[in-house]
Amino acid sequence: MKLPALSFQSIFGKATLAALALGGFLFLVGAPSAMANDWDNYNRRVSYTEWRYREAVEHFGPYSGQARHWAHERHEAYERREHYRHEWREHHRDRDDYDRGWDRR
Repeated sequence: MKLPALSFQSIFGKATLAALALGGFLFLVGAPSAMANDWDNYNRRVSYTEWRYREAVEHFGPYSGQARHWAHERHEAYERREHYRHEWREHHRDRDDYDRGWDRR
């Protein structure tokens, strides 16, 4: 039995269209996961460790193991934020110097 060529073309076309639609959907679904709010994440981490430190001091005392642990975590969170801030400034300083070079020409 011979099948008409038109049905194969329509099946192939539908499969191609479905694959493109699915690929486009998956591509667009992944876009919100890209994070551009690093600064907010660092500030959130600092706030969280600050809160945990205060809670540990309130419940266990300032010289307890829990308070020391959260004081250490708080210190690391501040260091990470300052490191990010320094890298951001260096990157933008270099970019601004490059941009100023174009203005001089």
